Parts: sequence; structure tokens; C-alpha cells
Amino acid sequence: MMIEARGLVRTFKTKRGPVHAVQGVDLNVADGEIVGFLGPNGAGKTTTMRMLATLIKPTSGSATVAGCDLAEDPVGVRRRIGYVPQSGSTLPEAIAGDEVVDHARLYGVDKRKAIADGERLFEELDLPGLWRRQCKTLSGGQRRRLDIVMGLIHDPKLIFLDEPTTGLDPQARANLWEHIRQLRRGGATVFLTTHYLDEADALCDRILVIDHGRIVAAGKPEELKQQVSGDGVRLSLADASQAPGVTKIVAELPGAVAVETDGDVVAFRIPKGGSVLPSLLRSIDAQGIELHGVEVHRPTLDDVFLTMTGRSLRDDSETPAPAEEEKEAVA
Repeated sequence: MMIEARGLVRTFKTKRGPVHAVQGVDLNVADGEIVGFLGPNGAGKTTTMRMLATLIKPTSGSATVAGCDLAEDPVGVRRRIGYVPQSGSTLPEAIAGDEVVDHARLYGVDKRKAIADGERLFEELDLPGLWRRQCKTLSGGQRRRLDIVMGLIHDPKLIFLDEPTTGLDPQARANLWEHIRQLRRGGATVFLTTHYLDEADALCDRILVIDHGRIVAAGKPEELKQQVSGDGVRLSLADASQAPGVTKIVAELPGAVAVETDGDVVAFRIPKGGSVLPSLLRSIDAQGIELHGVEVHRPTLDDVFLTMTGRSLRDDSETPAPAEEEKEAVA
């Protein structure tokens, strides 16, 4: 296993009392996997990743990362991993290429190799011509891609990516997705957090879902989506006063669950939603009820989270981890 963690806990002390950011996380990541870590803001994603990367110490629990014990050999962990934080890691006044080479040299990489590898990564991550530019002159997307170069320059076998595509345009996101796939094809293991459900679906071999500091679901994207009962169907009515009649018709359908009404919309889940629509629409029409629209969608990762927790993955209302986390000294 590239990562094996048991009972990881992290509690922060605040003026309002303790905050239990991570509450007993167990996880395994095999060599060569791309594993996505999903959850809303404040769920414990970044705190867990920072513990595994030795940036903060667990309150309790144990882990082996890249073959090294997290508590007994944190230096060994750092030598074997790459870490790309959300907040960036370059100095505004520094020259982009110098930052990359200096970072590589800290890992013992020969200067000529660092320059050659850095220039190659600049080309691959769509940063041509920016080697001698000051970091502060780069756009937000360019700085984000530079952060990723910094995390990859020493050729780590385990890469932590915290929200790697935040701030990137669609073309740059697609470029980075392909680079992540190439990393896996080259034998690297990738552990990433993301808010983008399409990103997790497209990239990840396996997904871990965290909520309130605990893992609530784990599996391949398709396996997780199969846990949701049926397809989602959404009926938009011309007259909201007719919603009770439609709800009654829907409730009589075999297998219909989670029937909900919101104004002029009736939504429910049912196996093989597309195949039940013809008879459903005939029944609604027979009652003289007019529809404005019909939507059917397969289960998504957001539906998985909603099923598991009663909340959406896109719910950003949770309080982020306390500022004390950022003040922690490196272990």
C-alpha cells in the first residue's frame, strides 16, 4: 500500500472550544491508484491530506505513507511525496524558473536535470515562455499550473493534489487531467481532493467521501452510484396547483421513492427512469395535467452524497477548519 491510515484524528483548540476536524479516518491507497477525496468545505479533506503529508501532526492514530511511518519517519515521507496545496507555494517576487529549480535542489536533484525537467513540465502544463517571468506577473491559472510543476519537479511516486484545478479554465483543466493520467501510467500514485464531481468521475479509480470528519462512503465511481436507488426524474408543471395530482400518480409507480414536491416541480427516483416515462406521461395527460418539462438523469456522485448524508456535495455552508491549522509547525 502507498498509504495506509488507521484511526486518524485531528482536534483543534479554539476560543469557542475544541473542533473535531477529523474523527477516526481509516483509508488505504494502493500503488498506482488515482484516489479522489470528496466532501463539502469543512468536512476534513484538507486536514486529512495535511496530516498524511506531515504538515500537521495527528491528535491520534497512525499511518504509513510511501513506505515510511508518519510519526517515526516524517522526513522519509517528505522525501518521497509531492504536495500541491490549495493556497500556492511560490513567492510573488521570485522568477518562476528559479523557484522550480530551487525546489528541485532541495530534494537533491542535479541543477541541469532540474532545469531540463522544469522546462519540459512548463511545456506540458501550458506554461511556455514563462520561465523567466516573476510569479506575481502570472495569471491565477498560470500560478496554479506553476504550483503543480513545483509538486512534480522531483519526480515523486506519491503526489498529493489539493483542489488542483481550482481557477483553471476548461482547456487547462482538461490538459491537467491528461497529465495526471500520464503520471499514473508512469507508475505514480495520486491522492487528490476536488469539488468538481466531473473531475472525480473522469479521473479517479476510487473515491472516498468524507463528511463531518468521517469516511461515509468508498468505492469506484460506478459502484457508488449503483448504491443510489434508481434514476432521478423531474417533472415541471404548467400549474403548481396540480402538483398533488401528479404526486399521487407518481406514488403509485412500482419502485418510485423519494417523491418530493417543490412548487411546480415534482421529483422522484425510480429504476430505469426512461422506460417508465411513456406510461407516466400518458397517465398525467389523461388527467388533463399540462407539463412544461421532463428531465431524467442517471445517479451522480452528488446523489451518492445526498443519499449518505442528506446533504449535497455542493453544500458549502460548513465552517472551514480553524485558522489554528495554518499556524501549526511542520512535524
